[in-house]
Amino acid sequence: MLSPLVATLLILRLPDIGVAGYWRLQELLDHPLQLLDSPSQSLRCLLKPAAADMLQQYRDNPESSDVGRKLAVDLAYIESQSDLHCLVYDDPLYPRLLREIPRPPPLLYVRGDPTCLSLPQLAIVGSRNPSGGGVENAERFAHYLAERGFAITSGLALGIDAAAHRGALRAKGKTIAVMGTGIDLIYPSRHRQLAQEIINSGGALVSEFPLGTASHACNFPQRNRIISGLSGGTLVVEAAVQSGSLITASCALQHDREVFAIPGSIHNPLARGCHQLIRQGATLVETAQDIVDQLAGLFSYKRQELRAALPQEDLFVTAAEKDSVEPELDQHEQELLQALGYDPLPMDLLAERTGLDIGNLSAQLIGLEIKGLVQQIGASYQRTS
Repeated sequence: MLSPLVATLLILRLPDIGVAGYWRLQELLDHPLQLLDSPSQSLRCLLKPAAADMLQQYRDNPESSDVGRKLAVDLAYIESQSDLHCLVYDDPLYPRLLREIPRPPPLLYVRGDPTCLSLPQLAIVGSRNPSGGGVENAERFAHYLAERGFAITSGLALGIDAAAHRGALRAKGKTIAVMGTGIDLIYPSRHRQLAQEIINSGGALVSEFPLGTASHACNFPQRNRIISGLSGGTLVVEAAVQSGSLITASCALQHDREVFAIPGSIHNPLARGCHQLIRQGATLVETAQDIVDQLAGLFSYKRQELRAALPQEDLFVTAAEKDSVEPELDQHEQELLQALGYDPLPMDLLAERTGLDIGNLSAQLIGLEIKGLVQQIGASYQRTS
């Protein structure tokens, strides 16, 4: 009996399957992994001939078959990488927002901290050849939003993507890079150091592509749906009318997520994509605070998500009993409350007092809010009593 990870790796290594083929199997079977237990005569009905032949070869002799050898190489690499996590669709760490998009990745390779994929996120995308003003806007917006608890998600590309990642890193926040290659290949290669900084800061690199997948033009539109799918909103900084950034924005609209665009000069060709988005209903933003105000509900969503994950042993405790019970606090929570004091305090100042990075600070504040000890007031936090 194969584990869900091994079974998923095997199916995705079959020819002519991919994400679309995997979810087509979902329509034919109760679960795509049932394919591996299907009678041999059924394979021809479920798979294209090349895939059916390869799977039958694996069944006859797993170790010597073509797909069996690929699977062995995949597993050896995964086991050798201590910071690599493989999240199948049913994994508890698989981000819930990404599950909501059509045909989400059956398997995510995550290098770094997989829990940051469930933080409130904003995607920042734009041109690979931006103006100086575009780079400055991407860095400043990313920095401001990261300071206020948003993880910044982008594509590790040249230009606006790199500026967004660096802005979040400068704020000591979390940033997530979604790749258009296998997780074992950094593209562009000049961003190897940037990729390592993202991991070292508590962020993550993410890919759905099989190990060894090189950069092909067709990979990046597929990658873009993950960028928007992970995020509560997408900010387009600069983009031509025909660009991958507009594909990401289009995905965000299809996923019922917010789209923001920064306007620019009518003489700048890289502003035309943003102007087109604004005409189509994207929110025009002039400051990063505009985005914070618009996405305030995303924090509420995350708080509800955490509440749903809490133990339910106290369901039958009366309201009076709840009021009389002091919530249990660990040492870190006690230190955070002490640093907060009794007046409203912006998150950036609280981070300075505590020495915590923005991602960990945001998670601890949400935990204290669930316990009823703090509340968010605009961009600040305050004790409730």
